[in-house]
Amino acid sequence: MHSTTRIQTEKASGYLQQLCKHFAHKCEVSFDAARGVVTFPMARADLAAEGGALDISITADDAEGLDCGQTVICSHLQRFAFREDLPAPVWTRLA
Repeated sequence: MHSTTRIQTEKASGYLQQLCKHFAHKCEVSFDAARGVVTFPMARADLAAEGGALDISITADDAEGLDCGQTVICSHLQRFAFREDLPAPVWTRLA
């Protein structure tokens, strides 16, 4: 299963790097200023900073893992971006 969202923010690269550095303490992570991958036990998150947006893709074996991956990434993003009024994520789910 797979889902994607795009979060409009001028700080996309900074948030991508902050998320990846945070999760590197507990998960397998690779990243640079433009792209990142976080491999959780239940899902994989692919992040891409392009222009004024952060693209997030979550891949999991089942709906529970997909939901959990979405929640973990977005809750941390909201926490890191507390000074910015980020739009709520709108997820597009693919089978």
